[in-house]
Amino acid sequence: MAENKSSSQSVDKKHKLPALPASVIWMISFGFLGVQMAFSLQSSNMGRIFQTIGADPTKLGAFFILPPLAGLVVQPLVGYYSDRTWMPKLGRRIPYLLIGAIVAVIVMMLLPNAGSFGFGYASLTALWFGAITILFMDLSSNVAMQPFKMMVGDMVNDDQKGFAYGVQSFLSNTGAVLASVFPFLLTALGVANTAKKGVVPQSVVISFYVGAVILIICSLFTVFRVKEYDPATYARYHNIDENANKKSENMFKLLAHAPKVFWTVTVVQFFCWMGFQYLWTYGTGAISKNVWQAVNPASAGYQAAGNWFGLMSAVQSLAAVVWSLVIARVPNNLHKQAYSLGLALGAVGFGSVFFIHNRWLLIVSFILIGIAWASMMAFPFTILTNALSGANMGTYLGLFNGSICLPQIVASVLSFGLFPLLGSSMPVMILLSGILLLVGALSVGIVHETYAE
Repeated sequence: MAENKSSSQSVDKKHKLPALPASVIWMISFGFLGVQMAFSLQSSNMGRIFQTIGADPTKLGAFFILPPLAGLVVQPLVGYYSDRTWMPKLGRRIPYLLIGAIVAVIVMMLLPNAGSFGFGYASLTALWFGAITILFMDLSSNVAMQPFKMMVGDMVNDDQKGFAYGVQSFLSNTGAVLASVFPFLLTALGVANTAKKGVVPQSVVISFYVGAVILIICSLFTVFRVKEYDPATYARYHNIDENANKKSENMFKLLAHAPKVFWTVTVVQFFCWMGFQYLWTYGTGAISKNVWQAVNPASAGYQAAGNWFGLMSAVQSLAAVVWSLVIARVPNNLHKQAYSLGLALGAVGFGSVFFIHNRWLLIVSFILIGIAWASMMAFPFTILTNALSGANMGTYLGLFNGSICLPQIVASVLSFGLFPLLGSSMPVMILLSGILLLVGALSVGIVHETYAE
């Protein structure tokens, strides 16, 4: 357990963050497993759920704008206010984690039932209910997720940050594996994978229920096993004035003074997250069209493709788990090379989905996509937090979330024009994802790592 230190206790004479036991680093991030389960259930099933309740495939992008929009607004606020929060029994970040986890659990119970309340197939009520619940699910998941990244920045020194974010990547992808295989396993156990028109199958509904339970349990592990540094100790370890995080700061001014690496990594992130947004939007439809030759969301073939996309998402996450263990050991001087390589392999994986019509060959594609995902989960945050001092750490990490949310919003808005322009072909949209990842891999070259004094 990371022990609280009173202001009267001595600290390292060099005022550096101390090395933490590996067990503490794991506990700081353990709740991330549950939060990522929520995100993975959402991302791997959103397209399936909305098409099942009657959404127009040409307008799917509209529903995918809401989650990143929520993150764009909420995460900087969580960062800003948690920088200025201190509750003696809970700490700085953990109160926000608790609130986000509780709300996320409630919404996870509602989302998969969007078609079960008698609103009618393709009715505006059903679609609006789905849209509002997905908005609140992403909002609450963002509130729960950001504290984990912030606690690494708060408590882990530069030498261990690569390992810490690698652990987060490992845990998040382990959660994603579990979330992605649930519908497939439940179907194999005899749970219905089809339902009447407009109703989400029970295999998906029960998966969300199980994910909600795991989310709250994992979050409580972090709540009860981690003690954040009190303000005085935090200030000394980060070589800042104790009042630095109490001042009212203008976020736009903070952005203006962000380290250069904040912006160069954001360029890389822009292309990568656009690519993954199209995977989540069109992945099920692309596999259904290429492998099952099915386009009707009510058909058994389409729902089978939905399960297979979930299973491939698990393959992606499992590959990311393994790759996370690799990149956790990458030395600081090789961050950029490993980052670029991971994205380039992901580009190959995305591009191959367009050409593959055999479901088993998709395993190779999603292994490569998983390597890119692990790289995106670890390197950007390691590079950024190494360049930041302890002042406004949470605010900067919250603002950096814009490099994740904005590209998703842009991708969704552009899809209204791109999708029909590219022949309304979902496989072609996944090919476009591959091109975007390749551009991201090449743009890593503009990143120059720096370290805070």
